[in-house]
Amino acid sequence: MTAMISQKLTVKCIIFMVYQIGIPRKSVSMTQFYNSFWRRNLLVCFIGSFSTVFAMTLMLPFLPLYVEELGVSGHAAVVQWSGVAFSATFITAGLIAPVWGKLGDRYGRKSMLVRASLGMAVTVSLMGLVTNIWQLVGLRLLVGLAGGYSSGATILIAVQAPRERAAWALGIVSSGVMAGNLVGPLAGGWLPGLIGIRTTFFCAGALIFLSFIMTLTLIREEVHKPADTVAKTGVSWSLLPARPVIICMLCTGLLLMLANMSIEPIITVYVRTLVSDASQITKVAGYVMAAAALGSIISASWLGKLADRIGHLRIITLALTAAGLLLIPQAFVTSGWQLIALSFLMGLALGGLLPCIAAVIRHRVPEGMVGSILGYSVAAQFAGQFIGPLIGGFVGGHIGMRAVFLATSCILLAGAAWNFKYIASQQRAD
Repeated sequence: MTAMISQKLTVKCIIFMVYQIGIPRKSVSMTQFYNSFWRRNLLVCFIGSFSTVFAMTLMLPFLPLYVEELGVSGHAAVVQWSGVAFSATFITAGLIAPVWGKLGDRYGRKSMLVRASLGMAVTVSLMGLVTNIWQLVGLRLLVGLAGGYSSGATILIAVQAPRERAAWALGIVSSGVMAGNLVGPLAGGWLPGLIGIRTTFFCAGALIFLSFIMTLTLIREEVHKPADTVAKTGVSWSLLPARPVIICMLCTGLLLMLANMSIEPIITVYVRTLVSDASQITKVAGYVMAAAALGSIISASWLGKLADRIGHLRIITLALTAAGLLLIPQAFVTSGWQLIALSFLMGLALGGLLPCIAAVIRHRVPEGMVGSILGYSVAAQFAGQFIGPLIGGFVGGHIGMRAVFLATSCILLAGAAWNFKYIASQQRAD
């Protein structure tokens, strides 16, 4: 009798332990089991997105100075080579993004995050060893081939998070990206003066390597068999029920990143015309870039809640219009603090735009195509990040720094007009 009671208690203890540690039971599928880790995965993706973006934006304030150190001389040449070096990453990243997306569908998105973080850690560290501009551009190209952590994290969380919480989860990942954009330029304005430009690259590579360790050891994901993946993603683009709005979102993401990145590479050179103390140039440039990111962090959650009430497309249109108008006075500032204040206001206007774009896609695309279409969205944004610095460098070098802000204003206002036209057409159709 005692043995039977002991046996029953043992069985009950085992069942209790199984329940506590989360081993899937018959009523829970393996997909549900792995997706139950989405909150932990979200935290790792937030930290990884922050650290990788931090490391990549770290170089923005001192990139033109590093280009000069590598032997490039002349104002126009420095501006153009800074644009080429900065945009090189985005052309390769945009071209390779669909390939990584397909491999992620087949072998798992965690493997893509591991690959991206390790590849970026190595290539960013090597940037501290270059001896000429061609080597720097070559490594920037390699970063694009190897990188894409934050975009991969966006796709992983969009697929894993519950549909009703997808927008919030994507906003968390976006906050990590924006926080990296905030802290990176600030650190980039101070670190070179303390430890040197080359050592700064080594520190950035070490930070990304820590993200690699976290991603490798903490993220959990169910990897589907290729046959299962094909079955889930075998929906044709031509069968998409909301193709016009998806195309509009892809182009809006491209225009948004093009506008942002056309300005950032020339900020340091522009600040040089506003600040008399040469030792303060990189610091002020860092403040300008960080101000926009801070504004985005502050407004992101509020804009997300507002978008849930009045519509994501309306918020996108209003935000693009406000940012386009705020760029005009930036072309006519006479001091560094004026540029910092206007950059902060523009960040407030643009905060939450990318999560809104992702939310529109998430809610209008069949479940089996979410990852694929978000991959196209990422590729479009990379295209904008590539084209933007080239346009900014060319216009700034041949026409003038102030013309860059006016041209970028026109781009954002054109994007706002396109979204407004789509909203109007939808209202007429209804």
